[in-house]
Amino acid sequence: MPPTTNFKRGDVVLVRFVFADESGAKRRPAVIISTSDYQQSRQETIMAAISSNVERVLTGDHQIANWKAAGLLFPSTATAIIRTIKQVMIERRLGSMSPTDMQAIEEKLREVLDL
Repeated sequence: MPPTTNFKRGDVVLVRFVFADESGAKRRPAVIISTSDYQQSRQETIMAAISSNVERVLTGDHQIANWKAAGLLFPSTATAIIRTIKQVMIERRLGSMSPTDMQAIEEKLREVLDL
């Protein structure tokens, strides 16, 4: 089955994120962290939520330096809140993470997942 989207690792997209306790959901930006091979074989995408709350930086979070280039409206933080969703649930692409920010996000995820 061919891929349903043309999104790639590092793209910042708009999605509907379900809260961890499943009490609700919120439209928010997220950064794609899965590879193209993963996305093509599964028709799903793994992503990390992005928050505009830059005052609260928790374990695994990265304050995005180049947030405007990533297509974000406000200074933002890439969080270690990870979700897998169907690619058809991605509303649209907002931009792309800079290589420097993406490298920092990857490092934070390695720390959180002990990889």
